[in-house]
Amino acid sequence: MSNKLVTPLLDRIRTPADVRTLPESDLRQLADELRAETIDAVSVTGGHLGAGLGVVELTVALHYVFNTPDDRLIWDVGHQAYPHKILTGRRDRIRTLRMAGGLSGFTKRAESEYDPFGAAHSSTSISAGLGMAVARDLKGGKNNVIAVIGDGAMSAGMAYEAMNNAGSMDSRLIIILNDNDMSIAPPVGGMSAYLARLISGSTYRSMRNLAKEIAQMFPKSIEKRARRAEEFARGLATGGTLFEELGLFYVGPIDGHNLDHLLPVLKNVRDAGEGPILVHVVTQKGKGYAPAEAAEDKYHGVSKFDVITGAQAKAVSNAPSYTKVFAESLVAHAEKDDKIVAITAAMPSGTGLDLFGSRFPDRTFDVGIAEQHAVTFAAGLATEGYKPFCAIYSTFLQRAYDQVVHDVAIQHLPVRFAIDRAGLVGADGPTHAGSFDITYLSCLPDFVVMAAADEAELRHMVATAVEIDDRPSAFRYPRGEGVGVELPAIGTPLEIGKGRIIREGTKVAILSLGTRLAEALKAADQLAALGLSTTVADARFAKPLDEELVARLAREHEVLITVEEGSIGGFASHVLDFLARSGALDHGLRIRPLAFPDCFIDQDKPEKMNEIAGLNAASIVEATLSALGRQSEIGELAALGVQAAPTPA
Repeated sequence: MSNKLVTPLLDRIRTPADVRTLPESDLRQLADELRAETIDAVSVTGGHLGAGLGVVELTVALHYVFNTPDDRLIWDVGHQAYPHKILTGRRDRIRTLRMAGGLSGFTKRAESEYDPFGAAHSSTSISAGLGMAVARDLKGGKNNVIAVIGDGAMSAGMAYEAMNNAGSMDSRLIIILNDNDMSIAPPVGGMSAYLARLISGSTYRSMRNLAKEIAQMFPKSIEKRARRAEEFARGLATGGTLFEELGLFYVGPIDGHNLDHLLPVLKNVRDAGEGPILVHVVTQKGKGYAPAEAAEDKYHGVSKFDVITGAQAKAVSNAPSYTKVFAESLVAHAEKDDKIVAITAAMPSGTGLDLFGSRFPDRTFDVGIAEQHAVTFAAGLATEGYKPFCAIYSTFLQRAYDQVVHDVAIQHLPVRFAIDRAGLVGADGPTHAGSFDITYLSCLPDFVVMAAADEAELRHMVATAVEIDDRPSAFRYPRGEGVGVELPAIGTPLEIGKGRIIREGTKVAILSLGTRLAEALKAADQLAALGLSTTVADARFAKPLDEELVARLAREHEVLITVEEGSIGGFASHVLDFLARSGALDHGLRIRPLAFPDCFIDQDKPEKMNEIAGLNAASIVEATLSALGRQSEIGELAALGVQAAPTPA
């Protein structure tokens, strides 16, 4: 047995140019070290592990074959980009992933020249890549553009729109289909690797082009039949007929973990002529780490974990998550109402609908990464008397806004939108923050928009949505655990458009929408210590607005503070519009709206992000004192143990 020490290769890699100096025989060792480094880093930071482990060999091969960053390499979604970040000069910061001031969990243009396109929502890579390829052609450039897209992202219509467009053009674009879940590939082995290498090579492509030129000399009917015969024969041998019909030259499938298969094919497509090429690569999510390979979700998203055992660290909390409260509430109502159906866009566990699906499999529909379709599908169900609950994260519902307007709102269809991840979401940063739904839904005529202050209120809002049969409705709730309030067995429908008074005061009124209510109550305590009697109200509804409650707060108090976890243009805008039209502002009312600042807030701990946004108790107190002209007393906050809110960057 040899005692020869193996010199770590990864320590010698600063940029992909260093990878390209290695002999091909060293790439297997580099891939093994890269996989181990990825596992160790994510065990410290948490994040998306399985997807990155599945593309380690592909990452090494791409950076070895292509001249990045001159050759543009686009990773769809970005979940799988951690190994890419390690190889592209960011290894020294890889253990800051998803932390304040650290590396983004996704690709980010501002972070590195090796990230030519920012991604966090899926299915954008082919469109972006085609744009880059056309721009290169217009400039007379020669560089390659490579888009790596997973099979799940291929379920989105945008990917097909992009492929259809690419197939109608001659721009040279390389699309890597990373197939790790759909099982769309025939068995992968030596024969398929040989065929892929043969078909992607210059000899076959030259013969194919020659055959095309000869066929063009014949009448069109013969030319067309000849082309179809060649595509059919090649489809029988390799698959990929769908992609050929879209105008892409299909190569594959090949084993995405076998560098001997990957490298020659990638070299061939690199050196190919014009037109789009799709390379079908089959990989295993979580590859090389036994706990990930054994997990049902292949460790898609993980918290910090023990590398040896794979055991993940879990936060200790007695409060259920808002997502679970929603799911259990919906199940309870569905037990009594067989018209309730649930729809998710590829996020059954993330939205809690896996619980609903286990109880009502025939009434649960996962439509894939297709939010536009999900919304219009729900609208169709609503036309036939069903009660669809469309559970979609706030940030992803943005992708289906036209369908919300055109297919749901204009037709007054009672689709119920369960909007998870409302507000700031911590480590996933601005791409996943639920910042805009209050604004983009509350401007729609006759739309009911609710925001839960706590998990009990969420339960009531599910019950309310069940009963709304004459118009669309939405209720929003944040990521994570609730505040631990006592939960009713089943919710009670709320009176539409009516808020509630939580605490009575005389000088200051705080009108909160959503889960900032707890901070509003803290602020009221601190204001009381400064001699300011404070009313706290929970609006419950952004729309229809409780005008009677708003008018009373304006009439009976000197200062009105509105608080919401959303962008400018949302709840406060409706309050201000009503007050202006009603004349309440003519009587000296001092109003201060607190909402997200006009900037994107980078990843951090949620409490820190809300502090930066100016939506904690200290911010509410500071805004109140400022409205009263008592800024000099802000210094007294320190005596109360309150930190003044920082100014957003």
